[in-house]
Amino acid sequence: MAGRFAPRTTRAALPHQAAADRAAAPGAEAPRTREWTPPAPLDLRLVLGPLRRGPADPTFRMVGDGTFWRATRTPVGPGTLRIARHGDRIAAAAWGPGADWLLEGLPALLGAEDDPEAFVPRHRLLALTRHRRPGLRLLRTGLVLESLIPSILEQKVTTDEAYRAWRHLVRRFGTPAPGPTADLGLHVMPDPRGWAMIPSWEWHKANVDAKRSSTILRAVRVARRLEEAATMPLPEAQTRLQLIPGIGPWTSAETLQRSNGAADAVTVGDLHLPGIVGHALADNRDADDEEMLSLLTPYEGQRHRATRLILLSGRIPARRAPRMQPGNVANL
Repeated sequence: MAGRFAPRTTRAALPHQAAADRAAAPGAEAPRTREWTPPAPLDLRLVLGPLRRGPADPTFRMVGDGTFWRATRTPVGPGTLRIARHGDRIAAAAWGPGADWLLEGLPALLGAEDDPEAFVPRHRLLALTRHRRPGLRLLRTGLVLESLIPSILEQKVTTDEAYRAWRHLVRRFGTPAPGPTADLGLHVMPDPRGWAMIPSWEWHKANVDAKRSSTILRAVRVARRLEEAATMPLPEAQTRLQLIPGIGPWTSAETLQRSNGAADAVTVGDLHLPGIVGHALADNRDADDEEMLSLLTPYEGQRHRATRLILLSGRIPARRAPRMQPGNVANL
């Protein structure tokens, strides 16, 4: 086994966090710990970045020393995961009922199941970007709902508006994250019943329109069936998610990129991505979804990785379309 569990707290594994652990409330549980050595270069910021929903995401933090904190709801309960690099090792600590589940899934979360060598660059831009970003891996959380709900909130609105809604709902109806997280303000999102019990006026306060809130309510009613998609091949997983009215190709791709580490889950229906891909690969900033998919044909099976590399390349056209204005639910 590439990693190992430590049945007791291992302070040496995370020396710079010892003070934070001691600051936890008296009698607080000691963290479970694990160390893991990645088999290849690994950039934690690139790998974990897709989990962050805005700079004040209540479920995710990166602190100044390069440590990452993640609060989530696992199949066995809430859990908090802290990840830091120590030389060539990754040191992790976890709290809460979901601690062991999170530590068991640490390698997959950090891209151990990803296969970057399956990507063969056909464009010089992508070859150079891959060379410059050797630590890029596609994460896999194994959790569908935690990525599906914020993706639904991001439908047809600005990212800032969606991030505000996510913050409001998680802080209002979630629970404080286990472990020494009080100073970070971390929260675990509600369970399916918690989402279902949110009153209509609270969706209104979060500026979430009826279409998006109804889609979330339909999803949480079949949460167990949706979570099964985390272990399905991409086509079957997409079909499972898109059985829910209100969940289409854009939302399913954004979800499965994170929950399944789906290297081919290319995002269609995005306002900007076709023009970005068209500009990078064919000098056509006016490309639509059809042309984007045509340009990505050489990367079949790896189209999501190709778009990640394009976005990391810096070859992004200036936006010419007016910025979408935040809506007001009261005016709908």
